[in-house]
Amino acid sequence: MIIDSIDHIDWYKGIHPNLAHGLELLKADYSGVPDGRYEVDGDRLFYMIQSYETKPLNDLPEAHKKYADIQCVLEGAEVMATGALEKLEQAEAHPERDLYLYHAKDLDRQTLVPGRFAVLFPQDAHACAIANGEPAPVHKIVVKIKLD
Repeated sequence: MIIDSIDHIDWYKGIHPNLAHGLELLKADYSGVPDGRYEVDGDRLFYMIQSYETKPLNDLPEAHKKYADIQCVLEGAEVMATGALEKLEQAEAHPERDLYLYHAKDLDRQTLVPGRFAVLFPQDAHACAIANGEPAPVHKIVVKIKLD
């Protein structure tokens, strides 16, 4: 897992061929872009624009086996709870959607605000959309990078 500032994205460009491209997407202006999925390189690199209200709790962290996520809040703030998969018990598996849910136990918490991003790899469980205080609206980009 990487959590850092958009100002430092150049430091991570050599990790995976599509990671640099995915991180560069964070620099664009997404105001006025409707929620939805946007393909950059088919299913190898795409992003989703999402708007939602944060919630007091998210006790089913998720992980992905085929994709890394880059998550960046564009407006608002949210808490993201993260943990290593080897410490968690799987609750549900949806391999057709590359979505695996886990029971939450003693997860670390980080607050994502505009200008900060998180890169989550297959070993990183993450529970997003948690309120930073009271529930509030969030506008976010999630970039998906296929890892094969």
